[in-house]
Amino acid sequence: MGIFSTCADGLLIGVMKTVVASVIGRTPRQLAWRRFRRNRFGLPTLIISATLIVVTVVAPFIGGLLGIDGRERFPETLSSRGMPIGNFGGISWAHPLGIEPGIGHDLLARLIFGARISFFVALITTILSIAIGVVAGIMMGFFRGRVDSTIGRFIDFLLAFPSFFMIVALSLPMVQRLEKSGIAEGNTARMLYLVLILIFFGWPYLARVIRSQVLSIRERDYVMAARALGASNTRIIFKEILPNLWSTIIVYFSLALPGYLTAEAVFSFLGLGIQPPDASWGLLISDSIKYVMNEPTYFFITTLSLIFVVLTFNLLGDAVRDALDPKSETT
Repeated sequence: MGIFSTCADGLLIGVMKTVVASVIGRTPRQLAWRRFRRNRFGLPTLIISATLIVVTVVAPFIGGLLGIDGRERFPETLSSRGMPIGNFGGISWAHPLGIEPGIGHDLLARLIFGARISFFVALITTILSIAIGVVAGIMMGFFRGRVDSTIGRFIDFLLAFPSFFMIVALSLPMVQRLEKSGIAEGNTARMLYLVLILIFFGWPYLARVIRSQVLSIRERDYVMAARALGASNTRIIFKEILPNLWSTIIVYFSLALPGYLTAEAVFSFLGLGIQPPDASWGLLISDSIKYVMNEPTYFFITTLSLIFVVLTFNLLGDAVRDALDPKSETT
């Protein structure tokens, strides 16, 4: 028994030395990157996500380079019944993902240009909702008292609303109001409405998370020391508290973006978002329902494209969350 105990102790000490040696001399950023690279989905989803964002940003350039346009029609590819000629939705070298039934648009071009709108709405909504949520959460947690009570009751009021039904009910009058005021027209007004209403109902969730973390951080020794040295509230917030919130903000961003991407698709599917001739993924899925029995390829390509993108960002968010969690460090 003594021999086995000695061997076990030696093995444990060796493992501990290996772990310590691999950690000593590394910054928290380097350790996080190390954990991220070890995740089987980390780098692949990062590369795919970055590629998707770049493609959507430079979609007009790519369209000009490939000679495709999201609004260009190819009537010669449709039969007299308006269905794509050929198998699997008219997939060919000229149209890799096929043809949109009834209209004759190139489906690849529609997906690329539709992704621009979907990503724009999701990205702007995510950034602004996070900004408002972080500011509100810090104010609630740091100043407490009346500030915490006032903002907290307003958050409770917002969370009590049936947000989905409110978004649907307010869609038509709010879009009309935006158009009459001259702020925006047509699809621009619909996009602006979606961004504003999703932000309005989206920021309270992060605000509560940030508040709970700030309540803990403000009692830490280094914050108390900064306050004892005469540091102002502004300096304490920006130098001591905010840097300790970045991991939460980054993880929330990576998980909120696919959520808002799905939300835009849902509301466009219901007819509250972009309208033809422009395209978004929700609008394409809505249109594909009409042809699901006669031309299922159109439905499956548009639906699986959205599922693939949302799943990619969700896996990336999980990888980022694990990378920023020191407890996930393995040997």
